[in-house]
Amino acid sequence: MGKRKAYTPFSLSSEAGVSAAPVEGFIEVTQDVRPIIDTGFVDSKGIWIGHQTSDTEFIGYQKDEGIANGGEILTPSVNADGSWPLDMTGYNDLIFAIKTDDAGNYETTAVMGPATNLFANLSPVNAGATLRGTINDAGSPAISNILLDGAESLTANVWNIFYIGDRVKNQKLLQFKIVNNSGGTATIETAFLRIVQ
Repeated sequence: MGKRKAYTPFSLSSEAGVSAAPVEGFIEVTQDVRPIIDTGFVDSKGIWIGHQTSDTEFIGYQKDEGIANGGEILTPSVNADGSWPLDMTGYNDLIFAIKTDDAGNYETTAVMGPATNLFANLSPVNAGATLRGTINDAGSPAISNILLDGAESLTANVWNIFYIGDRVKNQKLLQFKIVNNSGGTATIETAFLRIVQ
């Protein structure tokens, strides 16, 4: 859009002939449409907070070898990409990928991350504890386990990919405990993709 003319607030009486003062009844108003990119905001402490975007690739890749039947791993562990533990602040959902070379059942539990890390400004946390909270999908406000899948049957040598909606959103210190219940020794690979809705 270009320029247009509009009445000035003080000139309506002049245009109607009420006032004899020679006042121009119109002013030029510039109307431009400009694209704006919203990349975040400055909070009350003056700190720049950028908007979160969904991960475009899986992060927190981990490979654990020789895990005996009944053995467990914590994932993600210390990773070069800085994704340990998972920080879900600003993320709603998570895609969790797991690959094993031994088909069978695997137990997956969302747990609190390590006591060596802060949860916002609190430390120490109850490291390795099953995450609990209120999830109202059952119609009850009672505190319950956030995510505990006792026996998920996995296919060997392919990525088994699971969508976790809302259950771990905004969890600052997130890890998963995986228990090998396949009946044999396994190599377990894991990776994660965080999603903003």
